[in-house]
Amino acid sequence: MWMAKRLLSSLVLKGHYSLFCRPPSSLPEYELRFLHRTFCSRSRIMAAGFDTLHVSVSSEVCQEDSKPLDICYTAEQRAVILQRLNTASESELAQFKLLRGRKAVNIIDYRTRHGPFNDLESVINVPLLKHKSAVTVFNSILNPAEKKERRKGKVHVAKFIRPEVDRALLKDASSIVSIVCGTDKIAWTHMDQSRTVLDWQQAECKSFMKGTYMASDYLDDIFTTISSFPAADFFVVEKSSISPQNTSLYPVMAHLRTVEAMLFALLTPPREPGSPPKVLNMMRTAVGRHFGLMVGESRTSGAQTVKKMMTESVLKQDPWVLFPHDLVLRHRNSFQMSSKNRGEELCDALLQAVAFFELLRE
Repeated sequence: MWMAKRLLSSLVLKGHYSLFCRPPSSLPEYELRFLHRTFCSRSRIMAAGFDTLHVSVSSEVCQEDSKPLDICYTAEQRAVILQRLNTASESELAQFKLLRGRKAVNIIDYRTRHGPFNDLESVINVPLLKHKSAVTVFNSILNPAEKKERRKGKVHVAKFIRPEVDRALLKDASSIVSIVCGTDKIAWTHMDQSRTVLDWQQAECKSFMKGTYMASDYLDDIFTTISSFPAADFFVVEKSSISPQNTSLYPVMAHLRTVEAMLFALLTPPREPGSPPKVLNMMRTAVGRHFGLMVGESRTSGAQTVKKMMTESVLKQDPWVLFPHDLVLRHRNSFQMSSKNRGEELCDALLQAVAFFELLRE
């Protein structure tokens, strides 16, 4: 042991001809070298021989908006991401983080107008997709989360219907009239249990939000509108999500509450104490969550979803929602992006009716 220590000391004390330099006269076949790491742990770009496909980029790597997205991923990873973005359907895109709802629709619209994505940087040209959100989407494509099987309980009726009614009574309803009021019109959809649209209309209400909100004028417009409603098991009125704390929208909230109260008063028939109500509120946010239209606490337009339903009704043997041919012709141009109104009330009335029957089945 002491001989080994002495030998080691002599090697260190040799100065220039030490462990790290070979003397000119020595003839060893190997020399000692430092071992360097061959990959960057921060970006997780692995060395040759390792699997690089299912590796996600750290959020710190591309957090700067000025950093090109394509350099954050290997060629193999870029190919996988672009292949998924260029070929996936709306429902397939919705499986990845942040792509449920409007963002998935925007990707498909962008592909249709501009052709397939050629590089990752072009993805941030899609509306609602920015640099950081694109990184989250790309990582989700490379490393999709495993779906955990879980037992999904029934959606509690009180979460989307007010006042609360026995679930069995709601499920037994053969048809409903779904009603949505706006700032200048009332739209309604008559739909049966099989999600067949029996009627779908809207009426202009010229007195809405005019002058001093005269109750008599409101009453005339609302009464004229509901006189064309068909018979149904329930009348379902949209419950607005506008908060009383939002003072800038207080006039709109007051208007909607006034119309809602008049609809309840005019549509509620005389009934025995304890009997179930015939007029119900349905939460606007519940419908938005059901169709993936919520962005934070705000609900986006469902026009694209309705247009998809109408298209499937014409092309598919077993469509999601069945529309009579005359209603498709009447409303096929009601949801144009360039139009001033885009038929939002019509759209919302239909989605509310579909959500009513689908949520009761969950």
